[in-house]
Amino acid sequence: MKETYIDILNIRRSAFEHIAKIAYENRPITDIALEVYDILPGEQSIFRGNIFLERAVMGERLRLGIGLDARTADKTDAITKGLDEMDVNHRIYNPPLVSVIKIACQACPENKVTVTDQCMACIGHPCVNVCPKNAITYTPKGSIIDQDKCIKCGKCVEACPYNAINHQKRPCASSCGVNAIHSDELGRADIDSDTCVACGRCISTCPFGAISDKSEIYQLVKSIQSAKKTYAIIAPSFVGQFGPNVSPEQTREAIKKLGFDEVIEVGLGADLTTMNEAHEYLEKVPTGEFPFMGTSCCFSWKLMVRQKFPEINDYISESSTPMIYTGLQLKKKDPNCEITFIGPCISKKLEALEPEVAEVIDFVITYEELLGMFLAKGIEPSEIEADEIMMDASETGRNYANSGGVAEAVVRRAKEIKPGIEVDVEGAEGLGNCVKLAQMAKLGRMDGKLIEGMACQGGCVGGPGVVIAENKTGKAVKAFAKASEFKSPADNIHIPKQDRPNDEVLK
Repeated sequence: MKETYIDILNIRRSAFEHIAKIAYENRPITDIALEVYDILPGEQSIFRGNIFLERAVMGERLRLGIGLDARTADKTDAITKGLDEMDVNHRIYNPPLVSVIKIACQACPENKVTVTDQCMACIGHPCVNVCPKNAITYTPKGSIIDQDKCIKCGKCVEACPYNAINHQKRPCASSCGVNAIHSDELGRADIDSDTCVACGRCISTCPFGAISDKSEIYQLVKSIQSAKKTYAIIAPSFVGQFGPNVSPEQTREAIKKLGFDEVIEVGLGADLTTMNEAHEYLEKVPTGEFPFMGTSCCFSWKLMVRQKFPEINDYISESSTPMIYTGLQLKKKDPNCEITFIGPCISKKLEALEPEVAEVIDFVITYEELLGMFLAKGIEPSEIEADEIMMDASETGRNYANSGGVAEAVVRRAKEIKPGIEVDVEGAEGLGNCVKLAQMAKLGRMDGKLIEGMACQGGCVGGPGVVIAENKTGKAVKAFAKASEFKSPADNIHIPKQDRPNDEVLK
């Protein structure tokens, strides 16, 4: 899905590039108003009804990219209104994180079954026969569906031998695993921010690019330009994101050219998560203290459980996520440094707002936003020389990026602590499947198991902020994992002894 929407992706990246360029060049933040014309020159529109609408949508996209809210068409204030408040070198977050750019939304039908011109008006008319509400009428010119009677069950769609009946669903809403998207009074998509868990699937699936999350790359660049020491910590899914011929080491050096002092693998923190979750599972599940234990890595999964299934929330691992553990390791060495998490996930932007996390993580950006920064600075990772081998994480820590990787790491570590123990694993990828998994756990059908919830298809490699689709990067992540000198988290020499759980008490 990601790469099939190439025009939308180019628009998004162009917005990130121009925002970052303004920041790096120390131009007035109000120059964003001028960038609209640079991005969309001339008098003719490319994708929308007219150039004025196209520029208006881009203006709202740029406002979201600077951290402001997207506005509706009844707002007549200048595009620059409120920008001065965002001209800072620290995080500014005004909820909600994910918004619909209303003037870009085409008010797609939420749920509609229609007969197409492919109908052959067959005398068997199975569509009429299977309809439980008598909503379909046969005519010699083709079947007709009474929309007032239709319950959108889809039986007629399945029954038609000519595939002549279409069940149209709003792409963003059908992709939302927690049913957070409905319609406003004008039929446009509307997101319930109290239900949304920021998985970002709606952003990836909207064919009109009408949904976006807020960015903080402008504020990040201003922070980099300050006197503070800045570290970038990069998620395990980064391998292959900037081209098949770009090595992990080249990516690291490219990020340093943006102004970061150092770049560390988040796989380091994943090793700590693995050790702590394995310890926690052995301590609580076999003993009967917990009926099961869920992994803690995916924040959208954790947030969904917290909101929809509070009864089982206590059984989600108390261990911190790899992002937090990595940040803590750096803060211990340099308490005054600033840390930016770079990854595929937009829900990490919400996780970083949690009080205990906000003290550790200063900024969160996606690979898409990182690419925009590369473009702004004219950095091409494939052209960079990089000799020093990247070696911050173990094989299993690096493989967190793939679906099943977290659970596999925990199981392997649990067996290292207690040889011969059997750990039954159940996993789900995609937020809708995560909801089903949590429901099964609530009903007691996951007892004794380690369950892994990953909101994105394929795991983190399928996140909404990736540059390259998961089917092209998953293998690269596995290869990078196998290249690690540390086969177990316990082998990782970068983790101090005092930060490791005491597994001896379990033996």
